[in-house]
Amino acid sequence: MAEILREIGMIARALDSISNIEFKEYDLTKGQYLYLVRICENPGIIQEKLAEMIKVDRTTAARAIKKLETKAFIHKKSDANNRKIKKLFPTEKGESIYPMIKKENDYSNQVALEGLTEEEAAALVYLLEKVRKNMEVDWEFVKKGNKRAY
Repeated sequence: MAEILREIGMIARALDSISNIEFKEYDLTKGQYLYLVRICENPGIIQEKLAEMIKVDRTTAARAIKKLETKAFIHKKSDANNRKIKKLFPTEKGESIYPMIKKENDYSNQVALEGLTEEEAAALVYLLEKVRKNMEVDWEFVKKGNKRAY
């Protein structure tokens, strides 16, 4: 069987490393750009939904969000109906960096898909989405404290 997860892992680590190096000048480190992008694309998102979207635990998300807030990339706002719910919004500083991060993402996509036809690229996206959905089932299962049988 093909070592698909190794390949996916190597791609993810390479992209993360590149982004961490390139975004260092904006004082974004260790994947913080992922959180900022999702907050810019989903203003008002709550921390739990953001963690689920990025596939990290709540503690990891809380640390990253706190750092982004400390660096004034985002701010929290209490929900009008439930003051306990804190919604996340980008600040002007966060919004000003978003287009550059998006541009880097578009460029990385272009590089990654170089040499593929439109049909091959579409098939790759389709297959990767299926793989992600398969893994999300296990992620949810393990996240709830269960043990997989392998």
